[in-house]
Amino acid sequence: MKFALHLALGLSLAAAHPAFAAATPPAASSAVPSAAHIKAVQDLLGAMQAENVLRGVAARSRYTSGAQRQAVFAKLDKTPAAEVYQRLAPPLARSISADTAAEMTRFYQTPYGKKVIHSKYNSGPQLSMPGMTAAVAPEEKKERKRAAYVQASKELAAAEPMIEHEAFKLLQTINKEKR
Repeated sequence: MKFALHLALGLSLAAAHPAFAAATPPAASSAVPSAAHIKAVQDLLGAMQAENVLRGVAARSRYTSGAQRQAVFAKLDKTPAAEVYQRLAPPLARSISADTAAEMTRFYQTPYGKKVIHSKYNSGPQLSMPGMTAAVAPEEKKERKRAAYVQASKELAAAEPMIEHEAFKLLQTINKEKR
């Protein structure tokens, strides 16, 4: 009885203290995203080549046989990239703000952003030695220091697990569909 009383008192104090109170979700996650917001996320997914995220999830998934793996990839081959963006955008719009989507779409459409995306999905083994840094053009260094880019890239990095999760759910749905 004494333990239960101490536990109840401790929990009530913890809940009352702001440091222990549950964090409230951001306004963007609780509100229903607008059509413009969803379109901005679709554009971002296109710039990010999100169909490759879906392929990466499929490649990391476990299958009972090689034939099942081939069947899943055959279905992915038949699924247009635009459909992937359209189906992923609504759930991801709750995690990615319209401003972040617009800023990161702009970034991924720059020559350096295209290079980042290309290296993300097409890079092979690379030689790296201690102290070695990649050469970055001065205009790209300036671009990476922009406040809007810094904030957007942090938000997008925080949304990465959600992107992977939604891609997995979409992969399961596509796998169940008859194509």
